[in-house]
Amino acid sequence: MGVPVKSLWQALRKRWLLYHIGLPEFAFLLEPPPPDEWVSLDCETTGLKVGVDEIVSIGAVRIVGDRILASERFEVLVRPQGKVSAQSIRIHRLREKDVVDGLPADDAVKRLLYFIGSRPLVGYYLEFDVAMLNRVVFPLLGWGLPQRKIEVSALYYNYKMGQMNAMQRQSSPDIDLRLATLMHDLGLPLREAHNPVNDAIMAGLAFIKLRHLLTK
Repeated sequence: MGVPVKSLWQALRKRWLLYHIGLPEFAFLLEPPPPDEWVSLDCETTGLKVGVDEIVSIGAVRIVGDRILASERFEVLVRPQGKVSAQSIRIHRLREKDVVDGLPADDAVKRLLYFIGSRPLVGYYLEFDVAMLNRVVFPLLGWGLPQRKIEVSALYYNYKMGQMNAMQRQSSPDIDLRLATLMHDLGLPLREAHNPVNDAIMAGLAFIKLRHLLTK
């Protein structure tokens, strides 16, 4: 019996990434993840333009089974090289003087990588956070975050679609994917938004709930 194509591809991918890794001490990112463990994360930024804006804070929590280890959270302020816009301050309430003593982005992301390890990543609109982090990760490692990514809003969309009959699904229903709506519908507590740890915890709670709902 031959080697499954997926396993072969994964082995070749790992070999390629190890060959091209910029900092060998981070090779642990490519190891198999601990079973039933994930990391939920969130970033606050100076804006929403991935190629221009910068990270000002990062929050993350580990998920083990059905538990969020909030007491072992990761939380760090990041010192941007540019200005913090008034518009972004209104959202996350982090002024330039609040982040002036933050870590350089490289140091902050290195610490985050040690916290994450090889665990899959969970988040609400995670694609943006990963893109912002990869702006820092890629120059360090030679490639972006390799972990599996799990988008909470996509899980919620699949859950809502699964509740509908065939006719309802064919009508292209407009499903409200806002975080407050999602949390309320799932019966989960809302925390103060635009705080990266709070946002990571809310995404983690939604992930745990949806993981069970989708396997019923």
